[in-house]
Amino acid sequence: MKYKLLVLDVDGTLLGEEKTVSKRTMAALRKAQQLGVRIVLASGRPVHGLMPLAQALELGLYGGFVMAYNGAVVIDAANGNIVFERRVDPAMLPYLEKKARKNGFALLTYHGDRLLTDNASDPHVQAEAALNGLKIEETADLAAAVDFAPHKCILVSDDEEALCGLEAHWKKRLAGELDVFRSEPFFLEVVPCTVEKANTLGVLLEQLGLSRDEVMAIGDGPADVAMLQLAGMGVAMGHSPEPVKICADRTTAPADEDGVAQAVEQLILADVRASQVPLDRLNAQAAHSLMGNLGIQYTYLSDERVEATMPVDHRTRQPFGILHGGATLALAETVAGLGSMALCGSDEFVVGMQVSGNHVSSALEGDTVRAVGTVVHKGRSSHVWNVDVFTSTGKLVSTVRVVNSVMKKR
Repeated sequence: MKYKLLVLDVDGTLLGEEKTVSKRTMAALRKAQQLGVRIVLASGRPVHGLMPLAQALELGLYGGFVMAYNGAVVIDAANGNIVFERRVDPAMLPYLEKKARKNGFALLTYHGDRLLTDNASDPHVQAEAALNGLKIEETADLAAAVDFAPHKCILVSDDEEALCGLEAHWKKRLAGELDVFRSEPFFLEVVPCTVEKANTLGVLLEQLGLSRDEVMAIGDGPADVAMLQLAGMGVAMGHSPEPVKICADRTTAPADEDGVAQAVEQLILADVRASQVPLDRLNAQAAHSLMGNLGIQYTYLSDERVEATMPVDHRTRQPFGILHGGATLALAETVAGLGSMALCGSDEFVVGMQVSGNHVSSALEGDTVRAVGTVVHKGRSSHVWNVDVFTSTGKLVSTVRVVNSVMKKR
């Protein structure tokens, strides 16, 4: 598979106006992960504002990462461990606060599930807290209240001209100490020096042993440009400003028209071949699912055939020591499900519709059975699979017919 890492900006890219992931996008991203693609959520949001989204996408099951604060920290979604981090020197807080007060700007920073600010009534501060599920804590002396090194600070004002003036001044005054940039017309962000999505992505690639050509990135704003240029395939959203589109390799539809799903379907899923599916990754990812609990392991996949094994042990036997028929049906459905997934088009997904089995003979505890699934019908709306289950000596245990319904993503 060409792309092994998919890096997604969040607001305006993965999420549209409703701030939700559409069913089509969710299906495309889950299938990409099942096929071995790791996902990185790269956003200016704090960690607390990204973790619910990472959990909904099941990044922890598929080796994904959360890149928060525009690259100041990277979290392994599987265990919450920090794999990269940069922080602002807290000694700079009094200076930042002095400048904010002088200009009449609000100042905020983050700590866990809290947003700390000197102006809790500012509507932009309130909106930022609501967006990320944070509790607001107001303090008159923010520099004194911050007894930790923050990942970033934000100055807030509707006076765009004043924010631009301070940004220009600080780019010279703070050069080599801190970086500043406008993330919104009303936000001036202050981050550790050299922190940006592209630089942090470069560090992550080194850690994972991946090349730029194995990365696809999707974004919509100026903060995403360097990341799009670093990736082997940079995709701009359809509503992106023209300078962003010019810097990208491809342009997809806007966020509210499933632009991310369309890009993933066309550039990742459309090129997948059954022989390229990483069965070892699928087996590892299924460790805590029904498949893993029954000890099922995929062993072979092609366009026409799927094979898997399952032990006859305390998990799959009946009380008197022979293979349970229900476990056999679960094995058959697992095999047919993978086969249909590999056959589906990039804009399709499958759901199980019917399973019926004939149990011919028994398999004894201590044996390992092998399921061989072959497709007998590949229709536009359904797939029919015949799955034969054999003992280790080749004796037929069961023959199972599985029907899967093929549906279009919407």
